[in-house]
Parts: sequence; C-alpha cells; structure tokens
Amino acid sequence: MEVEKATYILGISAYFHDSAAALLKDGRVLVAIQEERLTRIKQDSSLPVNAVQFCLDFAGITIDDVDTIAYYEKPFLKFERLLETQIAFYPKAYLPFRKTIKSWLRDKLWVPHNIRKAIGFKGEFFYCEHHESHAAAASYSSPFEETAFLTLDGVGEWTCASYGILKNNQLQILSEQTYPHSVGMLYSAFAQYCGFRVNSGEYKLMGLAPYGKPKYADLIREKIVQINKDGSIKLELKYFRFHNGMRMINSKFENVFGKPALKPEKNISTFYKDIAASIQEVLEEIVLKSASHVRVQTGMKYLCYGGGVALNCKANQRLLESEIFEDIFIYGASGDAGGAVGAALLCSNQNQSRQIISTSSYLGKEFTAEEIQNTLGEYKVKGTLLSKEEMIGVTSSELANGKVIAWLQGRDEMGPRALGNRSILASPTDNQMRDRINRMIKFREQFRPFAPVVLEEKANDYFKSVRNANEMLYTFTALDGKEIPSCVHEDGSARVQTVNSHQNPLLHELIAEFNRKAGVPILINTSFNRRGEPMVHSPEDALRTFFRSGLDVLVLGNFVIRKEENSHVQIEDTTLELD
Repeated sequence: MEVEKATYILGISAYFHDSAAALLKDGRVLVAIQEERLTRIKQDSSLPVNAVQFCLDFAGITIDDVDTIAYYEKPFLKFERLLETQIAFYPKAYLPFRKTIKSWLRDKLWVPHNIRKAIGFKGEFFYCEHHESHAAAASYSSPFEETAFLTLDGVGEWTCASYGILKNNQLQILSEQTYPHSVGMLYSAFAQYCGFRVNSGEYKLMGLAPYGKPKYADLIREKIVQINKDGSIKLELKYFRFHNGMRMINSKFENVFGKPALKPEKNISTFYKDIAASIQEVLEEIVLKSASHVRVQTGMKYLCYGGGVALNCKANQRLLESEIFEDIFIYGASGDAGGAVGAALLCSNQNQSRQIISTSSYLGKEFTAEEIQNTLGEYKVKGTLLSKEEMIGVTSSELANGKVIAWLQGRDEMGPRALGNRSILASPTDNQMRDRINRMIKFREQFRPFAPVVLEEKANDYFKSVRNANEMLYTFTALDGKEIPSCVHEDGSARVQTVNSHQNPLLHELIAEFNRKAGVPILINTSFNRRGEPMVHSPEDALRTFFRSGLDVLVLGNFVIRKEENSHVQIEDTTLELD
C-alpha cells in the first residue's frame, strides 16, 4: 500500500528585523526558529538561510520536499508605500529614501529570486500581507473555531492596525488603519525620546512606566495623537520624523514636553519615567477602545490578538481584566518572527477544513546527552552527568541556597520570551537578587524587572485572577509581594508565567522540588543571554555566556557544570552590542 506523501510548507520572514523560518507538515507546525539564534546577531534581518536549513534538517528532508514557501508580506506593496511616501513628503523624505533604495533594489524586491538562489527552491510561492500573517499566527494557533482578531504594530505594507474574523476557517479583514497613523510608531517614538533603541527598546519603555506617573497623558492626547472612539488614531505628523527622516521624532516633539530626547545609557530622571507612564496609559486606552470596537462590529465572543504591540504585557492585563471578550488568545511570537509561522498557517488553511491543534512555543532543537558531552569535551569543560532525579535535586538545592542557575533544556522557545528551556533561574525570595542578576549577569539597566514562573496550580495563591499565563504575555497583580520581592515590579504587578506538568514537565518538577525545599512555588525566570545578545541556542552558546558572566551554575540537560571546577577554561568572548 502506497504511503501518501506528506505536504510541507515553509514559512519565511525576512529583511526587516527578527528573520525566521517555520516548517509545517500536513498543516501542523513542526519546527520554527529565528535566524538570530543561529547567527548570534541580535534581531538578524537577513534572509534566514540558516534557519531554513535548520528546519529542513530537523524534519529530515531537503528543499525539494517542500511544496510551497509562504512569505510573510508582499514586497511590491511595501515598496509602493516607500515610493508614495517619498513623493508625498518630498524633499524631506529624500534622505531616508536614498538610504533604503539600495537595499530594496539589491534584495528586498527580489524575494523569490533570492530564495531560489540561496536555498535552491524550485516550487511555488505564496504571499500574504504582513497583517494577515499576524492575524493567521494568532487565529490558527488558537483553540477557537470562530474568533475575532485584532493586529497592532508599527507598519506592514500600508497597514498599521487591522481587525476581522476567522469563520469557516477563512480569515477576513474587515477594517484597517493605514500608514503613517500607527500606534506602534507612536510608542516607538516615545521609546526613542526616553533613550531606547527603536524596534528593540519598546519593552524597556514598558518596564520603565511603573516607576513614573502619567502626568503627560493629557498633553499627549492634546498635542501628539487624536484617539477616536473606535480606537483608530491620527498622529500630528509635524512632531514626527519617521515618515520623512531618519529619526522617529523632531525638535518640535521635544519642545512639547520641554526637554530634549534622552541620550542612550544616560541616567533616567523622574521626568522620563513620567513620560513612559504617560504613553503607556495612552497605549492602553487605544488598545481597549480598539478591542471594544472589534467586539461590537464582529459580535464574536473570542479575540485573537497579534502584532508587536501585543507583546505589551501591561496593556494585555488591562484588556484581559476588561472582560470585553470572554477569552483572549495571544500568540507568543506575535512580532515579525512569528510572521513566518503565520504565513505558513495561512497558506496551509486555504480552502480546507482546519484541525484545531495548539501550536507549542518550544519549536527549536533539543540537544542530546551525546551532543552536550561532545561540546564539553571540545572545550575541556568538566561537568557531572546525573540522573534526571539527581539533577532536579541538585539544581533545586542550589536555587534554595541562593545560587543563580543557567538552564538549557529541551527545544528552543520561538519568540522573544524564555519559557523555561533557555532560561536563567533564581530564587525570588532574596530582595537583592534582581539587582545582582541585572548587574553581574545581564549587564543591563537596574530598573528592568524579572518574571516569575509559578506552578499553575499555585498561581492564584500569589497573584490575582491568573489565567492564560503560560506564555508570559500578561502582567497580574501580586497579592502580597513581600515573600517574592525580586519578581514583583514597582507597581505591584508581575509578568507571570504559569507552568503545568503537560506544558513543561521538567520545569514543573524543578519548581515543585524547589517549593518543597524553600516553601515557595515560584522561580525568577529571565532569558539566558547577556545584554546585546540573542538567547542562547546551543551548549556552546551556553558555555560562552556562562563563563563570561556572574552565573553560578550551568545545567545542560542532565550535566551540572560549576566554575570552581573549571578555572582552566578559556572560551573566546563575543562582541556585545549594547541595546
């Protein structure tokens, strides 16, 4: 009897930031990874040839077995915006146009040619619009058969926001907000004003906001952005430069608030903390009004939410608590990297029924004990191989004794958040732990918070009304932060991740054992990387980060590695690009 040939669809996002590849087999996401994890270039935007090969190798196939490549946006439509913006804002837009036109003419317009040349693909291409890829990643990964969707980000081709429905397995966009009136651009402008890098510092702005008061929210509404009842916005463009210059804001923007943009790496005064709190309040208003409008217009009781703005955990808390929708699903990799998954899912679900299968965030590679052993041997690192039970016992004891643990287990997480497979773990009970990790290990700003990972069955003993929290996408209010001071933020909230024995059994077992020893079912969980670097991918990456930081113990699979046993080890450092 002849075995039916499997259908493979390869999703690709590339050329702007966070390039990635994802591979579907018969409609199910088999593997996905961001290019940065393999090249070690943070937010790598290049054509993800390494990620593509990784996916093919994982599946044990070649590029000739791939039926279709799905690309996450329409390049010519995006180029149309570039040209029309140049004409509309000439001559001011000439300089950014001149700086970008070379990359467009060299690479970005010729996606099929570049892909065929780089990886030898001979099959068909499928293109979707950028916001369709965001909507598809959220909607087709959700448990909902019918749902509304909302997408918010900087900009795709022309679209900055959209909403619509998934019904009869088909996505239908009902309305769009177009460039340049973008909530993502608005938030990024304030990130730059507060001294953070655009497209990577927005989460820092979110983390800074609880230290301030929203004193300038009304001024923002009065001068900078008009917010309509339906959540759509109109920016006062005379204060911005992103549409006709190389910066997000101009001197007029600075004059509105009476102070210049903060220089990167400078001390952040109360003023900029208040600015952060103010734009965060404005963002939350836009999100809530948008969601209310979507509920009324679609009549749907569920919402799938995607795009880069959907990574704003504080706004997500407000949205969840508003109960505008009965339930909400946010895809963990809701930024541009997840566009590779979304494009592939959209392609797969054209004109056919859908099997509702949850898409795991653990989509990278799990390294075998042999592979780990080989890496340790290559670098002459001494590590102790234990049984799983012994490793859990040793690790939980070290955590209970105040040690900071680097932890590499299972498959890489897809998306920007470490969910317990490429993590730094520590006890939350020491009120000095957050400052220690920021200063000696992460090498980053002291105001930056850390997330708690908590046993799902114990979460509501420590935080208020926790749900939908296994992807670390919402903040929740701590009931009493005194017991876990290092993972509760300035405003009494925390970006909670819950874990159960099905989602991540090894992490669940570790926290349960830590709870037995320390009396707290919670650990600090932050991404296993140093500032300016992507999360670690391989044992080699883990060793480099471990020996070049203040981490105490490294656990690779069932191998436990200590610095005091490896004083002879010399591993070449990588260059840190401070972000």
